[in-house]
Amino acid sequence: MSIKSHVLAAAAVLTLAGGLSTVGTVAASAATPQCGSTCIEVYSAKFATPTSLGFVETVFLGIPVRGVPTIVQRASSSNPAEDLIVPAPGRVKVSQWYADGMVSAAVNEHYGSEYAVQIEYAPYGHPTGLCTAVAATAYQDEHLSLQPCSTPGTTVWILDIADSPATYPPYFPIVNGSDTDFVHPFAMTILGNPAHQCFTPIIMQHLTGNPDNVPANQLWGAHFGIAY
Repeated sequence: MSIKSHVLAAAAVLTLAGGLSTVGTVAASAATPQCGSTCIEVYSAKFATPTSLGFVETVFLGIPVRGVPTIVQRASSSNPAEDLIVPAPGRVKVSQWYADGMVSAAVNEHYGSEYAVQIEYAPYGHPTGLCTAVAATAYQDEHLSLQPCSTPGTTVWILDIADSPATYPPYFPIVNGSDTDFVHPFAMTILGNPAHQCFTPIIMQHLTGNPDNVPANQLWGAHFGIAY
């Protein structure tokens, strides 16, 4: 069965069950109370405000199936599709991920002292074993999707603090652990304005303007727990 067929079938089941495809209300909060302080919200710097996370990484329709894309959607404390966690070993240096066989020697050589994480989908706080990832070694315009967390490289995300511009101190690029371009690495990017789009995927694009002038659509923040 194709990924599209899996998605449509899962969507039908979840819709009938009144489950994870529930669309959250527009709010300045994210993560369900059931997930609470264990959840992390990854949000776009371009649309965040002092009172709202704006748009956060979300599993499309909340479907816990390999290959389902991740998008950005308005932060909501009632939408379990936004429930993401950082599984073990947590936020550790890239050198540790290399020691565990999860990134290449080249990635370790360039980013070894930086920190990296995995981001697992956990609706209502229940881990699925599926992590935000790319399906193959990162390339231009590749969409993020859910993949087994055990997959090396593609499921690891490097917090590229070294390329965080001075004008955005809380925000930073997020680079994929399968990267092979260390001058303009492939980083999480959104295009357009999700407030005016039904579907805004998170994609891989070469990081531009690094280190001092990375555009806001390639900068991200992270918040643990329910944010109000």
